[in-house]
Amino acid sequence: MSSALHGIRVLDLSRILAGPWCTQVLADLGAEVIKVERPGSGDDTRAWGPPFLKRADGEDTTDSAYFAATNRGKQSITLDIASPEGQGLVRELACLCDVVVENYKFGDMARYGLDYESLSALNPGLIYCSITGFGQTGPYRTRAGYDFMIQAMGGLMSVTGERDDLPGGGPQKCGVPIADMMTGMYSTVGILAALRERETSGRGQHLDMALLDAQVSWLANHNLNYLVSGQVPKRWGNAHPNLTPYQSFPTLDGNLILAIGNDGQFRRFCAVAGLDIADDPRFLNNSARLAHRPALVDLVARAMAGRTTADWMQRLEAQGVPCGPINTIDQVFADPQVQARGLRMDLPHAAAGTVPQVANPIRMSRTPIQYGSAPPVLGQHTHDVLGRLLGLAPEAIESLENRGVI
Repeated sequence: MSSALHGIRVLDLSRILAGPWCTQVLADLGAEVIKVERPGSGDDTRAWGPPFLKRADGEDTTDSAYFAATNRGKQSITLDIASPEGQGLVRELACLCDVVVENYKFGDMARYGLDYESLSALNPGLIYCSITGFGQTGPYRTRAGYDFMIQAMGGLMSVTGERDDLPGGGPQKCGVPIADMMTGMYSTVGILAALRERETSGRGQHLDMALLDAQVSWLANHNLNYLVSGQVPKRWGNAHPNLTPYQSFPTLDGNLILAIGNDGQFRRFCAVAGLDIADDPRFLNNSARLAHRPALVDLVARAMAGRTTADWMQRLEAQGVPCGPINTIDQVFADPQVQARGLRMDLPHAAAGTVPQVANPIRMSRTPIQYGSAPPVLGQHTHDVLGRLLGLAPEAIESLENRGVI
């Protein structure tokens, strides 16, 4: 069974998260991904533990769980791209690849002679994706960019967290490095579009991807709320700026998310909750409910506190009212829907025996995702790739290894 990107080869010069997240998606979709790492240490995230993957004897491997989350399906080769010989090997590999992904600081790749202009001169069909904090243009282009600071600079933290007038109020970052991940996802989309366009033009192109750009662009309704109204969005905690009741509420034994998206759902909720307010002019439609949010939230909160989370879910789901528990991660993987969708899986690993993984959420009917391999150990495929693709003899590879080039 063929995969969607069968025959596409990617040279992955990226590390940490945004680039590796992009190239892991490409690997999941069937591309051959060759990950280039520093000799001796590799991708920085290999050391971002504990926790580390465990060997059969219970001892730690040298690979962190963090690294294992973003690098499956790739071949790892070690290569010193700061050395002239290493740069030469990268150029040779780039000539055999469809895509290059890198996330070095602005100007670094040009200094090595590995920038888009240099490599596209050798391979005109090459699609070259640069991922940086601030892009290749603008006054911040030379700055390093990290997810936490980008969440702050790009506005996300200003709309995340409890209101200032409530306990615990203040800006908060997202619980996952979402600026990195979304930049990786946008990069994947751009690469796929460039591959499609190349089928017509025969030419590659340069993708200039920036964490700040991605962070600003996906604020979605918050952006347009501001641009249309001129009002700066504020933090609502677990409430919604445009809908109510649409937030978490304490129950008799925990918390429940209530997500009322239209007037019909509100009426059905009121019937289940025994609240005779569906025809109250203050709550007749969403605009009215937003105008009288405090009064409505108080009434709903009092009702929700009287039953358990499970009781509410049973009653509300029966009437088609959207709701859900606030699960911890262990509860997520114990959830029957998550289990039915096969989101947790295991892959064979060269050092740990097996490594747990979370499945790609893309489901394709004709070319389903096939997981070829676990995250590689450092340099696992160096000899194979240099011999198979570049035709280097074993003694030549050994010489490169002895001189620290690989």
